[in-house]
Amino acid sequence: MEVRLQEVAERIRTMREILNITAEEMAAALKMPVEEYLTAEEGSSDFSFSFLVMVAEVLGMDMIELITGESPRLSFYSVVRKGGGLPIRRRKGFAYQHLGYRFRGKSCEPFLVTAPYRQEEQDAAIPLSRHDGQEFDYVLEGSLKVVFEGGYEEVLGPGDCVYYDSSHGHGMIAAGGADCTFLAVVLTKGQGE
Repeated sequence: MEVRLQEVAERIRTMREILNITAEEMAAALKMPVEEYLTAEEGSSDFSFSFLVMVAEVLGMDMIELITGESPRLSFYSVVRKGGGLPIRRRKGFAYQHLGYRFRGKSCEPFLVTAPYRQEEQDAAIPLSRHDGQEFDYVLEGSLKVVFEGGYEEVLGPGDCVYYDSSHGHGMIAAGGADCTFLAVVLTKGQGE
């Protein structure tokens, strides 16, 4: 299932209005300018993963419901076979497969992520994102260059992992001349409640 930008934007706007949250209040909760928020809500710009996580939290809904329009139904266990995760394309070239999308009341958001190697990114500043909670990234294939606010930088290879407070600026790119595949587990406030 391919996630459609306009459909997600419409769900965001509709839920915000149902909850009587103004665009200004929503932008403040997301710590972004109201104009930038409205551009996203109109579907005029793509959403970052961090944006989707934060919007779902503010609206009090499961991120999967926000993305697909359907509520996860399983509460005991859920199996996702190889290649069967919910595909989410966010951030230039990054491919996410949500591995727990059928399970309701999740305590985390598990993703299989493929970061494309791009030579032009290697010496450029890596954009930082922030979202409430914590994140765990485990490299399966390739190399992942991870940067954190304050000038910290790590290069991870297969079997390496990093766990961090994701409310601090963080960003990543594939390094080492090849794409990187890693498992990302995102824990945000309020999940599983």
